[in-house]
Amino acid sequence: MVSWVDVQRWDIDRLGAAVDKLNKYCDTLTELNDEVTTSSAPREWHGGASHAAASNLGTLTDDLDGLVAGVGAVRRAAHEAEGAVNALLQAIAEAKGLAAAHDFVINASGAVQSVSPVPAADLPPDVVAERDRVQAEVADRVEQILRRADDVDNDIADVIGRAILGTISEGDSTTLAQAAEAGAAQGGLSVLGPPQGGTPGDNSGWWASLSEAERRQILRAHPEWIGNLDGVPAKYRDEANRARLPMERARLEAEAQRLREELDGNLFGGTFSGADDRLAEVEAKLESLNAIETVLSFPDRHLLNLDLSDSRAEAAIANGDVDTADHVSVFTPGFTSTVDGSMERYDQNLNDLRLQTEDVLKTTDPGATVATVTWIGYQAPQATLESVAGPGSTVLGEEAARAGAKELNSFLNGLDTARTADAHLTALGHSYGSLTTGLALQDSSGVDDAVMFGSPGLGTGSTSDLRVPDGHVTSIEANEDMVADMGRSGHLGEDPSTMEGMRHGETGAVGAERNIFGKGLVEVTGHSGYLTPNSTSQYNMAVIVAGEQDLVIEGNNTDIGDALGQTGRDFAHETWEIMPWNWG
Repeated sequence: MVSWVDVQRWDIDRLGAAVDKLNKYCDTLTELNDEVTTSSAPREWHGGASHAAASNLGTLTDDLDGLVAGVGAVRRAAHEAEGAVNALLQAIAEAKGLAAAHDFVINASGAVQSVSPVPAADLPPDVVAERDRVQAEVADRVEQILRRADDVDNDIADVIGRAILGTISEGDSTTLAQAAEAGAAQGGLSVLGPPQGGTPGDNSGWWASLSEAERRQILRAHPEWIGNLDGVPAKYRDEANRARLPMERARLEAEAQRLREELDGNLFGGTFSGADDRLAEVEAKLESLNAIETVLSFPDRHLLNLDLSDSRAEAAIANGDVDTADHVSVFTPGFTSTVDGSMERYDQNLNDLRLQTEDVLKTTDPGATVATVTWIGYQAPQATLESVAGPGSTVLGEEAARAGAKELNSFLNGLDTARTADAHLTALGHSYGSLTTGLALQDSSGVDDAVMFGSPGLGTGSTSDLRVPDGHVTSIEANEDMVADMGRSGHLGEDPSTMEGMRHGETGAVGAERNIFGKGLVEVTGHSGYLTPNSTSQYNMAVIVAGEQDLVIEGNNTDIGDALGQTGRDFAHETWEIMPWNWG
């Protein structure tokens, strides 16, 4: 097995020199083809000596064909190994650079050690959490570098071994050039797939260890490997997912046709077989593909997730380049959100937010760039009886949010690990999506700011449980928002409007003197208007996404709904306390 010390000693220059020599050897050998062909015995020569000479020439030709095939195989293997080793050395440099930037070193055994002059006990909890996250990422990168190094080492050793044993076949070649081509076909390195069940750090380390030629090969042959793989840069995920769209459409259309034929041939329809429900599910997924393709027709959109394996389609679409933008935000919507019914509207909302954020940055940080992401990457509860009262998917419980939080946390980490330079990352959560976001942020994610709006709860009673820097979680609640008022019940965690350490953003109308644009901002009320253009709530989100927390217009818009919710909570608590089972 290749060690961390071994792989750093690999010499790309000597490997390149070996490739040059193999090229010359192969060219020299194939040029012998005419000489061998013209060495046959004269037509006038007959007898035993003639037959012996012809036999010896045939043996020589066969031996030469085998030799050329072997050289052709080794030449190709060495050439591909040169590209692979170059990619590995670059991945090593990136891993070392990431480690050094955060006061870590990678020791001779490949372990990641802290060299920070400040003891962990003297650092704030959010800084410790971020350092732990980076340390784990570097360790994952080292693991994948060694995994790829082993793969390259084994592959090239196998090709050389087969060439020495003479088991590289020249096939049906009739010339030495054809023998070289036949051998080359048997000398390619294998394509190493992604780590099974890998973390975003594992995935990022694997992708970084591949040459561009290897990446192109994977995109052509296995786009499904990387389209949803957190930790792979967005430009490759987008390319892979776009390549999958026509294939997924064809598969769904074939399934829909099969189900229609089943229904047509069934006397009782699909009531008993469930074919009607399955057909509705497939048709909704086809509508989801329509919505995705509509959004992708707009400029600067990138498809970062496409998953059709569950009951409803899941997708994430970026507006702007999340690989390079200085400021990136990820929006998670809530109750009733679907790709087919919500993606186009939310993409427009996030485009408006991006433009508003860019306007903020024109004043505070000219030239800074912004990207936003609409993430519908979980099965949000729907307005059905099952989603209100059914087990596992009810909007009144945390089950669907917890399942989504795991995926969202991975997605957020993946955006961070795929980049060479850190972005200012903001998580935005609306309604039930704020619960999903709150749960996701209880593990390290690389998020610098979070905005929860119209939130019924974050799955916790304290902002200290969220792995976000202190003072960088903001709640925005509008008047007459009955969903946010439900937070007073406490069944999904403490109401964000009362949580200690929470900042609060205004949603009412404000005058020109209270914001950097010097213009009036409009009020939003109810549950669905938080992203309204030119509103105070949209402005507050924009300045936070821009990293300008000091420009937030503060205000905690509690109203009679909050008071009624609190009264109901107090009554339920007091009633519980006087029940007979609590006596004594």
